[in-house]
Amino acid sequence: MSNLSRKTEDYLEAILDESLLKGYARNAGVSRRIGVSPPSVVEMFNKLDGLGFVTYRKYEGVVLTEEGRVIAQNIRDRHDTLKRLFCIINVPEDVADEDACLMEHELKSETVAQIRLLIEYLEAQAGSEGIRHDFRLFCAEKKADPEKD
Repeated sequence: MSNLSRKTEDYLEAILDESLLKGYARNAGVSRRIGVSPPSVVEMFNKLDGLGFVTYRKYEGVVLTEEGRVIAQNIRDRHDTLKRLFCIINVPEDVADEDACLMEHELKSETVAQIRLLIEYLEAQAGSEGIRHDFRLFCAEKKADPEKD
């Protein structure tokens, strides 16, 4: 996706998520979301500030710059797209969320764009609930008779 590390992208996404709730992100909220220590968050806030992705004020938290917001929103959109696809194919939501988090950093933009189009196509054909139902039946049939093709 970009030249940023997975870790940097995860921080930007967490800052975006926190910012959507309060307009800014604090150390503790980002720490909880990512599962890292508060000192690690402060270190990354300083790094992101130096890169121009956030404005960091000690004791006040961070806000995304326009550039940081664009990157974070792109990561969030990739995550949401992948999670939607996984949920359509009946992956449990918590697993879908975890796997989307892993894959959002690795896929090329063209691949994510095609996945988005596939989701739109499938939903336009029968609606996502119809697809999920039909796919559940298909999976149950395959599990009942794995030799059947």
